Amino acid sequence: MKKLRLRELDSHLQQVDGFEKSKLLLEQHPTRPHIAACMLYTIHNTHDDTENKVVADLGCGCGVLSIGTAMLGAGLCVGFDIDEDALEIFNRNVEEPELTNVDMVQCDVCSLSNRMSKSFDTVIMNPPFGTKNNKGTDMAFLKTALEMARTAVYSLHKSSLENKIKKKAAEQKIKIDIIAELRYDLLASYKFHKRKSLDIEVDLIWFSF
Repeated sequence: MKKLRLRELDSHLQQVDGFEKSKLLLEQHPTRPHIAACMLYTIHNTHDDTENKVVADLGCGCGVLSIGTAMLGAGLCVGFDIDEDALEIFNRNVEEPELTNVDMVQCDVCSLSNRMSKSFDTVIMNPPFGTKNNKGTDMAFLKTALEMARTAVYSLHKSSLENKIKKKAAEQKIKIDIIAELRYDLLASYKFHKRKSLDIEVDLIWFSF
């Protein structure tokens, strides 16, 4: 497979359709193509945990991270999400580039840990940040990811949670490293949003066993 450059990956991901209508209860925010490309390119080139690997994408939404991972040479990338509407868009997104190394499963991500322990080489995710009515969802996703992965987890979290996440990793004796500091351009998606967009400082965190 031809090795994609960052700009090429970004261009491909620009073509991926996002949510038709974001759902507040699921805290749905699209992973912007440039953020997704930077995230995946960093993962691909830092520890080589995606090429020819079996990868899970938790809370995959419309599939931008799964599709990007597949384009970077994953053996298989499986996206997991509870929202049937998002997975329908994901399915359409996969059809055009004709990716055969992508699959998707509709389920509650937080119910997976006991059923799929150590089933994937790598887990990637941009979990809900755990705001509004979803407090703690980000940490529940992280707990599931750490139980599902055999080798590594790559997860996007608000920079303000750095100390909390480091403490959690230390308790479980898991190695942790912040491999990228990014600015998440959160577009207004709901009526209560007063600004057109909001920059949030986020860290791409590598957890290794």
